[in-house]
Amino acid sequence: MLMAKTVIEVRKNPNENNGSVLRRFSRRIQESGIIRKVKSNRYNERKESKLKIKKSALRRIVRRTEIEKLKKLGKIVTKTR
Repeated sequence: MLMAKTVIEVRKNPNENNGSVLRRFSRRIQESGIIRKVKSNRYNERKESKLKIKKSALRRIVRRTEIEKLKKLGKIVTKTR
C-alpha cells in the first residue's frame, strides 16, 4: 500500500509563541490522519513471493531426501528418546 505524500505546513504568526505553533501543527497532523495510517501499517509484513516460497520448499525437500539417504547408508545416527 503506497501512501500519498501529505504536506502539512504551519507558519508562525508574528506575535505567536512556539508552544501555540506546535499545538497548531500537532492538531493539523491529527486531523490529517497521518499518524493513524502509519500506526495501522506499523506491523504489516509483506507477503513472500510465490517463487521464494517454492524455492524454499524445494530446498527443504532436497535436504530431507539427502538426510534420508545418509540415514540409510548409516552415516547419520538418529537419536532415540
